[in-house]
Amino acid sequence: MEPLYIQPLLEIREYLRLAFEPSADQHAVEERLDRYITEVIEGLYGAPRVTTDTALGRLSLLQQEEAVPGSVLHPEAYMSRLIREVVPHSINTSSPNFIGHMTSALPMFFRPLSRLLTALNQNVVKVETSKSFTVLERQALAFMHHQVYGCNESFYAEHGQHPESTLGMMTSGGTVSNLTALWIARNAALLSPETDVKRDGYALALHKNGYRRGVILGSSLMHYSIDKAADILGLGSDGVIRIGCDSRGRIDLSKLAKEIAACRERGDRVLAIVGIAGTTESGAIDPLQELARMARAERIHFHVDAAWGGPLLLSDAHAHKLRGIEWADTVTIDGHKQMYLPMGTGLLLLKDPLAAALIEKKAQYIIRGGSADLGRRSLEGSRPAMSVFLHAGLHLLGREGYGYLLDEGIRKTRWMADLLAGHHAFELIGEPEINILTYRYIPAALREAVRNGTLTPEEHNRINRFNERLQEVQGRQGESFVSRTTLSGIEGLPESIVVLRVILANPLTTEEHIKNILDLQQTIAEELELSFS
Repeated sequence: MEPLYIQPLLEIREYLRLAFEPSADQHAVEERLDRYITEVIEGLYGAPRVTTDTALGRLSLLQQEEAVPGSVLHPEAYMSRLIREVVPHSINTSSPNFIGHMTSALPMFFRPLSRLLTALNQNVVKVETSKSFTVLERQALAFMHHQVYGCNESFYAEHGQHPESTLGMMTSGGTVSNLTALWIARNAALLSPETDVKRDGYALALHKNGYRRGVILGSSLMHYSIDKAADILGLGSDGVIRIGCDSRGRIDLSKLAKEIAACRERGDRVLAIVGIAGTTESGAIDPLQELARMARAERIHFHVDAAWGGPLLLSDAHAHKLRGIEWADTVTIDGHKQMYLPMGTGLLLLKDPLAAALIEKKAQYIIRGGSADLGRRSLEGSRPAMSVFLHAGLHLLGREGYGYLLDEGIRKTRWMADLLAGHHAFELIGEPEINILTYRYIPAALREAVRNGTLTPEEHNRINRFNERLQEVQGRQGESFVSRTTLSGIEGLPESIVVLRVILANPLTTEEHIKNILDLQQTIAEELELSFS
């Protein structure tokens, strides 16, 4: 791509005036940049290659100067540099051969929406800096609340736009959504006539209630954001208790029941039980109905981390897999995953529209008591109106569009699982429940031992090391990408097993792409077998 024509810079005062005021010159620059960016995006969007084969340590950006530039750079010159030095080495998440992470191609209509949102620069912390976007965000969250909880029309008429009601919160992602949910759960669990965590602090509130510590219970496949939340909320790493899983990667209910009883005997307060709707490693869905019943019987907050699997509610064919989610006190969904929205569109939904009062904060200059300001009950303060993308997606894709995308992803995953099950060189690890699957390559010398179940610990570790190397080589080549993870705590599997991990959500990925990726992996593996030990 040739650099754009660079106009000579003006005196700084005049340059800044043109930067902030609409003018013919500014419009001309903007139009040239738009054409340039469009051409670059169209060259990348859906292109097969994932990235370059240039190692991270060899990028020219690493040779940059340390000091802040003293003089301004013309926008066209900056864009030319960005597209020349950064964009080619980025990850093309729209590539149909990028099937290893929870990031995918986006619908084209988000491009003009992104431009509009950036230009308006709304800050939805407060009505005074967003106004109508506050109303739009509440409406979008009400749509999603209804999808999860299915309350009647009068419920949404009362709570959808009421300043004292909070049906949900937009966040920057699942991590903040999970943290906020557990923040609410902690404060609710330790609230009593004599105790208020917001006033007393966590340690004193525990002491006043006669507890030794507070804990969070969930499966061994809980997302690491739960550990972050426990750290921030003062629970510590020992405050997260991970329960082993059955052969399908779902939490073992009998082990959970025993742990709840053990917590009671130790004087520990279970602050929350976390159910997972789509584990990051394998896409497994915990038995949400049973978890909800246990939580309700013990009067424990029930949180469902549905960051990945939550949108299944929009599929007529697969919504039943989330049965029981409607009993959750709080639910996390990541819009930038299977709702095909831009990054930064997480959301937290609350069954009780008044529950967020437990974390409410006020300030005299902003988010005053009784106002309609969304910042009163959210961890994040200033933030963009990302709810526009959620609102748009629900209207421009709808249940029909989302349902088709989800159903196709699961269909292709089943197709790939069948392909792997009959392959002589690969071993399918577990049956996929939705659109994430795990497998591994078995070196030729060890295939008979795997079939006979006679692998020694050393041979198992060798297969682990081999798959780590295979994934690294494939990723470095840049033609395609699958991720890898290490599974543990799952019934019927070795204590620690390295697997290749595929996520089939990109609508641009076809069966032919999947087959070609497996063929490439086999080629790489056969070359590695000649030298690997």
